[in-house]
Amino acid sequence: MSLKKALFATVLAGFAFTSAASACEVTLRSSDTHPDGYPTVAAVEAMGETLKAETNGRLCIEVFHSKQLGEEKDTIEQTQFGVIDMNRVSLGPFNNIIEETQIPSLPYIFRSTEHMHKVMDGPVGQEILDAFTAHDLIGLAFYDGGSRSFYNNQKPIHSMDDLKGMKFRVMQSDLFVDMVSAVGANATPMPYGEVYSSIQTGVIDGAENNWPSYESSGHHEVAKYYTLDQHLIVPEVLVMSKMSWDKLSADDQAAVRKAAAASVPVMRDLWAKREKVSEAKVRAQGSQIITDIDKTPFIEAMKPVYEKYVTSEKLKSMVQRIQATH
Repeated sequence: MSLKKALFATVLAGFAFTSAASACEVTLRSSDTHPDGYPTVAAVEAMGETLKAETNGRLCIEVFHSKQLGEEKDTIEQTQFGVIDMNRVSLGPFNNIIEETQIPSLPYIFRSTEHMHKVMDGPVGQEILDAFTAHDLIGLAFYDGGSRSFYNNQKPIHSMDDLKGMKFRVMQSDLFVDMVSAVGANATPMPYGEVYSSIQTGVIDGAENNWPSYESSGHHEVAKYYTLDQHLIVPEVLVMSKMSWDKLSADDQAAVRKAAAASVPVMRDLWAKREKVSEAKVRAQGSQIITDIDKTPFIEAMKPVYEKYVTSEKLKSMVQRIQATH
């Protein structure tokens, strides 16, 4: 075992697990950066209940929410090493690792949330999940990540001209950097947990995210202007460490997949409700929501991004099949 893996193992060994979790033969440790009660956290907890029932209490899941095991980039490595068993992660951090994840991360690739569901529930989605295996991960399911839009603390954004020269936080992904550059703004990659203070101190002017993240992170407190350009409808992914997966019997692997699939409609229902609650909350607390925006120039500006990232025939075919899905 490398020193890095040994250090990860030592750190994780120090976590105390609940008595309920320790009653199971195997407790799978699952990471999430979002807070307790967030739809992704609740969905994995629901998956755990299903899995426990399916295996007569032998397999359980314990969810470590609120970045307890680290920011997403760090937890991805720990999951690959088998230190963390499961992980709910945004697709963005995978864009530089697994090229297939770049396709659903492309701006304006999906026409609507319903279109995204149809694609990710079908053959294209399965191809993307399968691509994780070569990177020591097992792709289990896709969750909703909502529509991502720009928010800032400077001014209302009605057009691309308003974005010029502004500094926005993006996920640590080259594709996200190029997307923001394409609309004339400056991209600053940084971990999610640093965004609030960075807006507050003027390191950045704003960021881009969905309704629940904008609200639950408190970003609406420091960035009151939220523009519904909806440049991304990026699903999130639930993965399992291949090292942990390989320790399970074929029956238990099937039970994990079944439980993961059952958690998807739970997550989507919770997500739809949470979006409405979050929107109402930020409106009530004084955020200015800008809806009068023409998306056409934004879509046109993304052509160079597609040209840069959709290079192989495999990826071009994937884009075509997504666009042909109705």
